[in-house]
Amino acid sequence: MRVWALLAVSVALIGLASCNSMSKEECVAADWKVIGDADGSAGHDPQERFAAHVKSCARIKIVPDQTTWFAGYQTGLQRYCTPLNGLSRGEAGDAYYNVCPVETATGFLRGYSLGQKAHQWRSRVDSARSEVSSKEMRIDQRYNDLKNAKDDNERRSIRDEIDDLDRDIRRARRDIGDAEYALQDVEREVDWFRRNPNAALSQGY
Repeated sequence: MRVWALLAVSVALIGLASCNSMSKEECVAADWKVIGDADGSAGHDPQERFAAHVKSCARIKIVPDQTTWFAGYQTGLQRYCTPLNGLSRGEAGDAYYNVCPVETATGFLRGYSLGQKAHQWRSRVDSARSEVSSKEMRIDQRYNDLKNAKDDNERRSIRDEIDDLDRDIRRARRDIGDAEYALQDVEREVDWFRRNPNAALSQGY
């Protein structure tokens, strides 16, 4: 029943699929179990992904074998729904579509949550560093403008802007320090989790 319910929803989603998931040639040569396996191991939303295949292959009047595809998809999920893959997906900032069955979801989500935390702190550090670099370039530009200022008012305005930029840079550097400190703690958790992906579930990490 689940397979046919999935098919019904997939057909309803065909109109929402915005791009072709497969070429015409791929539709002709398709091994639907292999394709399902690849989709499952990538963690695709099953309804949206199968709907995309239906739309792609409808161009040449080929109907995907949904039962075979879904069997492959379930096999692929076994490789996707692991604690270490959850960690990798979280670190990469990938979306999760609630595809893991209950018996593997807990381990996957523990890794995914930790990976997300690492991704967020790394992004914060990168963002702050980018802000510093951008403002330093702006200061260099404004110092050049200062040489060509027409009067005291313009020079005063430029100096005020440079002072503001300096303050922003100091603040951003403090943020970088705080974020790097937090990231070090998370990186230690990540390293421990990689060595103990299953034990971590009972260790409170």
